[in-house]
Amino acid sequence: MKKLMTATAAAALLAGSAFAGSHNEVKIGVILGFTGPLETITPAMGAGAELAMKEVTDSGKLLGGATVTSVRADSTCIDAAAATAAAERLVTSDKVNAIMGADCSGVTGAILQNVARPNGVVMISPSATSPALSTAEDDGLFFRTSPSDARQGVVMTNIIMDRGFKTVALTYTNNDYGKGLADSFAAAFEAAGGTVTINAAHDEDKADYSAEVGALASAGGDLLVVAGYESGGGKQIIQASLDTGAFDTFVLPDGMVGQAIVDAIGPDLNGSFGQYPGSENKGADVFGELASAAGFEGSSAFAGESYDAAALIMLAMQAGGSSASADIMQHVMNVANAPGVQIMPGQLGQALVLLEAGYDVDYVGATAVELIGPGESAGNYREIEIQNAKVETVGYR
Repeated sequence: MKKLMTATAAAALLAGSAFAGSHNEVKIGVILGFTGPLETITPAMGAGAELAMKEVTDSGKLLGGATVTSVRADSTCIDAAAATAAAERLVTSDKVNAIMGADCSGVTGAILQNVARPNGVVMISPSATSPALSTAEDDGLFFRTSPSDARQGVVMTNIIMDRGFKTVALTYTNNDYGKGLADSFAAAFEAAGGTVTINAAHDEDKADYSAEVGALASAGGDLLVVAGYESGGGKQIIQASLDTGAFDTFVLPDGMVGQAIVDAIGPDLNGSFGQYPGSENKGADVFGELASAAGFEGSSAFAGESYDAAALIMLAMQAGGSSASADIMQHVMNVANAPGVQIMPGQLGQALVLLEAGYDVDYVGATAVELIGPGESAGNYREIEIQNAKVETVGYR
């Protein structure tokens, strides 16, 4: 299909295109932790994915006029059995064509192996970041618009070192996400000359974290890195650390970043800092405006990645002329990368016209999408700091 075109030719095609076809329904499963330790982040993620679906439906250009329906399911983020059952219902009962999700790495891996692979269903996760997913057996069905935590570990190291800190204590949620990030960060930090005084797991949903905080305090460090969830054990460990004076400054990786934790803890969190996937580009600004008009915060963690994940599914459908996962999987990498006409948020209808006419698109989207290796994001990060009880962007990495 590889055909390139000039901007003038593209404009002419878009102005004159109105292909007709049979109307049908495409279903995309949106499986995220609408309950559990990410429940304050996932509403914007779901809204981001559904914004892309509405945009495509309103265009009337997908596969001859198909409408796109979102079918939500709850991954819980932490319960692999519940997530697998929810995904199974999406595939067997709701008959979704593809899945946007899941969110947390452990449940994503479980769904991939127990539902997606046996049923041949494409998954594009906006936020599952475990390095283990890079080498997981996936039959070509799994992609992600967020970068691996192998990359986040290096970025987090650079941010900490640039601020002059050399020793840290590290606690991580005891699952695939937490361990993968902790291992990646510890290796990068120590390779850069830093010292990790303790690298300790914590479980979710405990009533009391005094033992964990006591061990962290005994080990010491300039900072406490908390690789957890903002509505889960990570938040409780931070609060207990502040209450006991164990630590007063915290490093917040992606799962810990959100206004909800700032509101819950208050001014004591000022000065803490961290990062989550994000980029400084025209697409991010446009997405922010579209999200605001739709009633949600576009800069919320993984909201842009969710829009992009849903968009890639639908563009791959159009490129292959089919809503079947077996066809979608063949075209995700092509529509995500150069060459082709660059596509920003708000331009999905135009992209569909170009693809239907046989031209290439290079989907840039909200997060400067570029998929590498096994179909995952090359990786850009937004550096944040808690200032005046708000999550403020202070740079990009």
